[in-house]
Amino acid sequence: MAESRSVRAAASKSTRDLILDVAERRFAERGFRGVSVREIAAEVGLKNQASLYHHFRNKRALYEAVLSRGVATLVELVAAGAPVETGRVDYRKVVEDTVDRLIDYLLEHPHLPRLIQRAGMDDAQAFRGTLIRLLRPLFQQGMGVLAVAGVRWPREELPHLAAGIYHLIFGYFANTQLLSLVSESDWLDAAAVARQRRFLKAAIGELLGFRTLGELRVVSVTPRLREKRQ
Repeated sequence: MAESRSVRAAASKSTRDLILDVAERRFAERGFRGVSVREIAAEVGLKNQASLYHHFRNKRALYEAVLSRGVATLVELVAAGAPVETGRVDYRKVVEDTVDRLIDYLLEHPHLPRLIQRAGMDDAQAFRGTLIRLLRPLFQQGMGVLAVAGVRWPREELPHLAAGIYHLIFGYFANTQLLSLVSESDWLDAAAVARQRRFLKAAIGELLGFRTLGELRVVSVTPRLREKRQ
């Protein structure tokens, strides 16, 4: 039954989207240099790689389109959590809703976090301008949400707070293969993802000073913040 739903979903997608899906996984696994256009075209079911070039000018354009599709959506999902007004906002619900949106999207695109990670490590020099153009808005959007949320961290610490939250959410999906290997369990099955969803809400809530989020209650371990230098 699950397989038939997957087949129907694939059939409903455009050829361009199918190419992007396959390329997202391939590039995440082996990076830009480790994947050929011929491989991607063959997996999609195209007659030859020339058919792929009807949709994307070249391999570089395909790689940038894969990154752009994923990151642009992430920016939108984070931006959706930014309150219009700062007064009378339930930031606990804002955080929970944002975590849910991000996890739901990453479940649809589980290879995206590793693609971003690999792009920053293996392909950073070749795609420096592209990475800055795509990823800086994501960083800035996250910083903007934290800046208006009234969190109990000095402003100069907010970039580190944003980085920590990013790694909590994206690190899980970027490392599910390793985690599944060492624990001998599937970290992408429904039960594991549900536990991770609860953990993220609790952990991020603690970082932001909300104490409890979701169904988990956590003991306060918020560090004593150093006084700002005069």
